[in-house]
Amino acid sequence: MLSEIVKVEHLKKYFPVQKSFLEQLFTRELSYVKAVDDVAFSIRSGEIFTLAGESGCGKTTAGRVVVRLLEPTSGKIYFNGEDITKLRGEKLRLLRRKMQMIFQDPYASLNPRMKVVDAVGHPLEIHELVKGGEKKKMVLEVLEKVGLTPPEQFVNLYPHQLSGGQRQRVALARSIILKPEFMVADEPVSMIDVSLRSTIIDLMLSFRKELGLTYLFITHDLAVAKYISDKIAIMYLGKIVEMGHKEPLFRNPMHPYTQALLSAIPVPNPERERKRIELAGEVPSAIDIPTGCRFHPRCAYRTDKCSKEEPQLIEVGKGHFVACHLIK
Repeated sequence: MLSEIVKVEHLKKYFPVQKSFLEQLFTRELSYVKAVDDVAFSIRSGEIFTLAGESGCGKTTAGRVVVRLLEPTSGKIYFNGEDITKLRGEKLRLLRRKMQMIFQDPYASLNPRMKVVDAVGHPLEIHELVKGGEKKKMVLEVLEKVGLTPPEQFVNLYPHQLSGGQRQRVALARSIILKPEFMVADEPVSMIDVSLRSTIIDLMLSFRKELGLTYLFITHDLAVAKYISDKIAIMYLGKIVEMGHKEPLFRNPMHPYTQALLSAIPVPNPERERKRIELAGEVPSAIDIPTGCRFHPRCAYRTDKCSKEEPQLIEVGKGHFVACHLIK
């Protein structure tokens, strides 16, 4: 049985809302954006676990908190059985070698004043592993791994001299040069040309086998999630509403929100296409979250209970969890 590499328990991340001077005069009550609100999941070694959902559902924030780029408001994060929630200083720096992140926007995540050789090799210097000629040698090797060949043509280029796909390969090279065990990939293909997306995803899949990587993959595109994932968790307004292995989840989605998302995926055979489910209204504010089930204002099947009582994740099949009052 695969060992558990990451485990998250009751994870919350709230951001305080900045109020105007007049609002501060009339009320001392603080408001918060509840970006991640009591989320729990676990990832086994070698798995690709995907957080999916609409923009603003909290999936990127969850990923950043897991790798400790953001401090959790509450909850626990375990890495290889160790509680890393409160790590500081040198212990946190050493953890960074084992946990890396690929950011969504390669235009913003690469320093425009750093050449490729410096951008990719910088983590080696931070962790005082190698420098000078040895650093360049390792950079050349990792650039070849990510498909930037011949690597000698790329090491002295700046980000603006690269295409979007090449920039994302550089970002990928930077994230694997420390040989991490776990990686958070935040929408890694959303900013590049559609024709190159499968190439980058296949590259990431090859690294899972070659380097023994485990991924937390973040996406709004369920077609991409179906291609790359082992397990999927659907998020809505900071909560996981459905979670499980991808085959049963795609074959038999049980939460109305999951059903709506899957109905929007184009299929090659029009005769097998699901009837499109149109969601009413907009996603509510993460500051003023609806009572009861967060999805009930947009749900066609809502009952009185949905507006009053928040549903809990219950197991409806082996490893398949749903948070919905309609599920008995």
